[in-house]
Amino acid sequence: MERTVRIGHSPDPDDAFMFYALTAGIVRIPGVRIEHVLEDIETLNRRSRTGELEVTAVSFATYLLIAEQYRMMDPGASMGKGYGPILVARRPIPAVEIEQHVVAIPGKHTTAALLLRIFVGDPPTIEVAFDKIPQAVLEGQADLGLLIHEGQITHQQMGLTKVLDLGEAWQRDSGLPLPLGVNVMRRDLGEDLHRALSQALRESIAWAHANVDEALEYAMRYGRGIDKETCRRFVLMYVNDFTLALGAEGRAAIERLFTLAHRRGFISAVPPIDPI
Repeated sequence: MERTVRIGHSPDPDDAFMFYALTAGIVRIPGVRIEHVLEDIETLNRRSRTGELEVTAVSFATYLLIAEQYRMMDPGASMGKGYGPILVARRPIPAVEIEQHVVAIPGKHTTAALLLRIFVGDPPTIEVAFDKIPQAVLEGQADLGLLIHEGQITHQQMGLTKVLDLGEAWQRDSGLPLPLGVNVMRRDLGEDLHRALSQALRESIAWAHANVDEALEYAMRYGRGIDKETCRRFVLMYVNDFTLALGAEGRAAIERLFTLAHRRGFISAVPPIDPI
């Protein structure tokens, strides 16, 4: 009898690209039926707190809260290489003044929000669905917007100005990739299923890299109106070599992020980093 495993991931081009071979049945796990659950990342962050889904994408910032229940997968991480979330505004704002302005954030448990606290401090914030943030800034509901996903490369077309690039700030400080999102598996699934799930995701990512056009065609369904070349650029920014395997550099980056959060008093202890 097949076991059903629910995998939560966001309806975004990079996740769609990564999971396409699993979704299409090109990659299979014997004895396991995969059920895909599509939710935005902050909803998945919230759901992970109750351990509801067997496998889910979460922000690295949320892993700090759920490490007892969930284990990281080695494949599938979203890491920026000199790029990441950005702060935008209708007009230039000096970096030293950001903390005095209202920032629209995509969720308080996103890694973007954690990076804002690390690099900027504690500005007043409002939570807005990530794809509505540009509009919230343009309409004056917030002075600045913290953009994730493709907004990082399309903000200028919307008439917004980049004020601070948190990916660049991280790169300048650490020289390491920036850990943003990670896939996690419930610890009670056991080692054998952990290994099977991780291997299947790694094969799905490798298949997408080897068949970019077909996987991209599927990813475009979740592109929120962006053109194919913008979609390709965005997907290949975040489905990169660290997505196939964290490696020593990826693990060092995660350790640095968690250690920084601990030093700033945001968490009481650094959780286990034991990806499989």
